[in-house]
Amino acid sequence: MSNVMLRDSDWSTIDGELCRVIDFMPMAGSVKNGKVVAFNISTPYASVSLECKKMSGTITGFVTHKMDFANLWEAFKERGISDNEEVIIVWLIKHYKNIYKFSSPFLPRMWVMICHKGAWEMMVNPNSRPDLTGEARARATIPIVEWKPEVME
Repeated sequence: MSNVMLRDSDWSTIDGELCRVIDFMPMAGSVKNGKVVAFNISTPYASVSLECKKMSGTITGFVTHKMDFANLWEAFKERGISDNEEVIIVWLIKHYKNIYKFSSPFLPRMWVMICHKGAWEMMVNPNSRPDLTGEARARATIPIVEWKPEVME
């Protein structure tokens, strides 16, 4: 398994997996007045460094869909991430609502969430933080804010 995700076939190895975003690096895109601006149509909008339990080491994922880029931009550049928060993404190509399955090559791929720091570890490791149970655990893992494209289940 490669730790570089560019095409859908690369990303599909982590489809549905929760991944923590370590870094968001715009490359050929920005957002001006609410609109995504691409400086170069052949270069991805951005890259993200990810940590995902399914793969060892850091993953570099390239963001090639305009809405995915806009959502990450809003999270990192407009809203901002505080020291007690983390960004979690889920790359989802197999989880579109039924009416959208045939147009999936043109649809966004990422569900972006800002959560409390430590939420990702609790989500991917049920043995993490055994001191938190029930409602307290659920509250600790619920996103503070999220950008989930409406085409996804």
